[in-house]
Amino acid sequence: MNEKLLEVNQLKKHFDVGKGKVLKAVNDVSFYVNRGETFGLVGESGCGKSTIGRTILGLYDKTEGDVIYDGLDVHSLTEKEKFKIYRKMQMIFQDPYASLNPRSTVREVIAEPMEVHGLFKSKREQLERVYELLEEVGLNRDHANRYPHEFSGGQRQRIGIARALALEPEFIIADEPISALDVSVQAQVVNLLKELQVEKGLTFLFIAHDLSMVKQISDRIGVMYLGNLVELTSSKALYDEPLHPYTKALLSAIPIPDPDIEESRERIILEGELPSPIDPPSGCVFRTRCPFAMEVCAEVQPPWQEVEQDHYVACHLYNNEVEDKTPLKEPAVQR
Repeated sequence: MNEKLLEVNQLKKHFDVGKGKVLKAVNDVSFYVNRGETFGLVGESGCGKSTIGRTILGLYDKTEGDVIYDGLDVHSLTEKEKFKIYRKMQMIFQDPYASLNPRSTVREVIAEPMEVHGLFKSKREQLERVYELLEEVGLNRDHANRYPHEFSGGQRQRIGIARALALEPEFIIADEPISALDVSVQAQVVNLLKELQVEKGLTFLFIAHDLSMVKQISDRIGVMYLGNLVELTSSKALYDEPLHPYTKALLSAIPIPDPDIEESRERIILEGELPSPIDPPSGCVFRTRCPFAMEVCAEVQPPWQEVEQDHYVACHLYNNEVEDKTPLKEPAVQR
């Protein structure tokens, strides 16, 4: 039986943007992450993926909901208790250029969390641990005295991974760790994360917008749109039998390396721009771009329901209480 390490229950994170307006970055999102698995969180830029990661780690205060880590309500802990639990939870940031202090050497970057938590009594022990971490991520000890600007993007991200491993965490949030890297380097970083997971028994929340890469590393995947979770299932089920129209559109945009299949398959076209989270649409937030939108979609928010075993979706197309499922217009497809 799988053991739940992290539970996110009805999480909301809203930002006051002034003049009485509220930006609903995350709106009533629930999911869990089993110990030892990789849970992928995907969606367009601005959908709230990174906000969820930062709220889990306490970089943002929650608006509503619960973040339960290993049985403890993270946001209800005292500062001393949070200090201890956040040692078990670390983050790999998106931009390897901005996330490393340019004035610090690699040794200082990796050693800083160790010093904050007082892990080693001697500088020699600390330095040996820095050397070990560099070698674990595919670098060498000679890199310890260099500065971040002397490295490529892929190497910098490896340094960021080493820093995240410095406190020997159980759970790591990888916030789009490959989006700023060259395509040739992305697979190397993903493979490194998979190797480290096996060696150290790590649990990952892998945040990304590249569905093809998320498939390679994730056990289960949640799809987000405008602060809402719209579909959640296993990686295989999501790619083999996607249910939500948004998920289908995202998958149809991924090129297939077979010219015959690529030429013959249908592409789902999403019309219009992503709505503002300050003023989201009524009912289903995806309805303004959905090629299958119905009248009920503008009136009622679709329920979050289990359509198949362990396959959840929020869409009126799968709501048995909706009788008339005729789309308002003919879906646009392109070959």
